[in-house]
Amino acid sequence: MAFVIFGVGAPIMLETMGLNYPTTNPSDILENNFIKDGSWLQLLSAFAVSTTLNVFFAPVFMTVHKITDTHIVQNQGKLLKCLTPIPISKIITEMDWDVQWNFVFKKTIPIFWIPAQTVNFLLPGEYRVLVAAIYSIILGVILAIAAQMGRDKA
Repeated sequence: MAFVIFGVGAPIMLETMGLNYPTTNPSDILENNFIKDGSWLQLLSAFAVSTTLNVFFAPVFMTVHKITDTHIVQNQGKLLKCLTPIPISKIITEMDWDVQWNFVFKKTIPIFWIPAQTVNFLLPGEYRVLVAAIYSIILGVILAIAAQMGRDKA
């Protein structure tokens, strides 16, 4: 849903700021084949979608992920225990907000997610959710390697 909301909304936002689109529906520009028909307008639109998506939606999404991940870890991944109510306020208060803010939000969003999702929104719409899932796996592997290297140095 977020891909649809931001994929349509960001190009409309650019249009209201004075950008002229060659179609009546500004988000149509994202359906062109960038490799074949690439334009600065398509690139700017993809960047706007990625930036708005990652500034307004990603922090909430990442925080919810952290809460559910913590719940799973606290219940040792046991399915029946994981189906118990999530103690959201307890997890939120005990979260390492320094890491969440200074690393997850301030580093992974601008350095990884905004560029990656810009490329993703240059792809045909039917591939975007799949590619975003692949990006998540790639980032997870990178973070796991970085965490292991950090433990090895300690």
